[in-house]
Amino acid sequence: MKDEKKRGRPRGFDASAAIGKAREVFWDRGFSAASLDNLSAATSLNRPSLYNAFGDKEDLYLDALEGYRADSMVALEDALDPSLPVRENLARMYDRALATYLHGDTAARGCLLISTATVEAVRHERVREVLGRSLADFDRAIEGRLALAIERGELPEKTDPKALARLASTIMHSLAVRARAGETREALEALARCGVDLICGAP
Repeated sequence: MKDEKKRGRPRGFDASAAIGKAREVFWDRGFSAASLDNLSAATSLNRPSLYNAFGDKEDLYLDALEGYRADSMVALEDALDPSLPVRENLARMYDRALATYLHGDTAARGCLLISTATVEAVRHERVREVLGRSLADFDRAIEGRLALAIERGELPEKTDPKALARLASTIMHSLAVRARAGETREALEALARCGVDLICGAP
């Protein structure tokens, strides 16, 4: 958030909590269908207070995306703990992703970035930038762990860690879309296991 947005905030305002509540609205409804009334109700802020605190709806959506991206990177880096075998790292990565993707009050919501930002990226340059940067950061984190696995002999020496990292990410994106489409946890877990085997080889 920009400093100029801070004027006129209500007493006791918690920006992080408000962004978190707005994130839930955007995740359930998408950017376009999330009305200011929806956001006001979720954050307990009236429209003038929302504008003063965050700017317009796109600014608030971008704040929500950035928060989701940061949380996702923390979870990813924890899943890729190098003290664990790379196979376990990937299994943990997909397991934690599914815990997020299958969450929702009425239906599984998938990934906030994949489910909502991909739609808005065509018309909103700033959303496209956050989406592209997020995907690149996720790929780099996975690539770093796979490169270490090659050094340790966990993966064949001629393995291309960049290509495999993109494949690992692609599987995760598919899990997000399929979760939102209503596939069962069992089917998604089976796909995740196949993904681990594809990257690491059959156990």
